[in-house]
Amino acid sequence: MFALMLVDLHQSWSWFVIISNGLAGLWSLGAHKIESLRTRALWWFTLLAELTMFVQVVLGVILVNKYKLEFPEFHAFYGFVGIIAIAIIYSYRNQMKHKLYLLYGFGGLFVMGLGIRALLVGQVS
Repeated sequence: MFALMLVDLHQSWSWFVIISNGLAGLWSLGAHKIESLRTRALWWFTLLAELTMFVQVVLGVILVNKYKLEFPEFHAFYGFVGIIAIAIIYSYRNQMKHKLYLLYGFGGLFVMGLGIRALLVGQVS
């Protein structure tokens, strides 16, 4: 019973990952052009959006390790690539300080795309 609830949570949470990272990316791209969008709230929202990917991967790992559920080929790959992408984006923040909003903007959209791809690959036909 708890496994089914966790599967539903994992599926529902994917939309938070996709939408929040997409919004954070768009906000950051907008902030590149419009200075009034460059607020502390942008960075808090971006942090929360990125953390949704970590939560999603942890939920997936629990489903596989504890409940022995199988996932479609490449589904987990996109989740782990999302975490790696977030780490790379974060690691380049000092080098790309002059283009920081573009880095986080396109990075957020890239993570959103990985979430969409994982969702599509994970659907059972």
